[in-house]
Amino acid sequence: MKRTVIFALTLGLASATAYAGPASREMTLPRGTVLPVTLDTTVGSDLSKVEQPVQGHLRRAVMYHGVEVLPAGAAVSGYVTSARRPGRVTGRGYIALRFTRVDVPGEGRERISTSAIGREAPATKGKDAVEILAPATGGAVVGRLVGGKKGAAEGALIGGGAGTAYVLATPGKDVHINRGAPLSVRLAAPVTVHVAR
Repeated sequence: MKRTVIFALTLGLASATAYAGPASREMTLPRGTVLPVTLDTTVGSDLSKVEQPVQGHLRRAVMYHGVEVLPAGAAVSGYVTSARRPGRVTGRGYIALRFTRVDVPGEGRERISTSAIGREAPATKGKDAVEILAPATGGAVVGRLVGGKKGAAEGALIGGGAGTAYVLATPGKDVHINRGAPLSVRLAAPVTVHVAR
């Protein structure tokens, strides 16, 4: 009698569990979904190399149709896709990265594909023009004092040449994306994960 009751209770629990259905369901975040990532690794045109790993985390949950698909704090990882040192005159530092994995609770690391996030150092053309113009003006003043109009022209030419040489010898600026930087990263392809019902 005791065994029959236990069997009946076990059968009833199994039936109730089967009737309740699965505890999770699949949700697909479409391409273009923005992941609000906070960068945990500092990267820079003078610090990083291509394929260097980078880490980050979601600063807030990612929702889709009112359902939390990815929780706040979920770790994301990826790599540096480009790191270019600045050249001379026109060169500007450039750094870019993308993310390829996200940690999903209960599932482990899920593969993702995101668009690259890139930053370029600001242009220095205005500054360069001032650096070339200042020596040219100074040269013209000195040249005029020494040799009149002809001296002024020669002085400006010599002074301008010195300024140009200085700019040519000076590389542009590097660029960094520091740890803690907020990034808005777009999915380049849909990603499907299981979420609790």
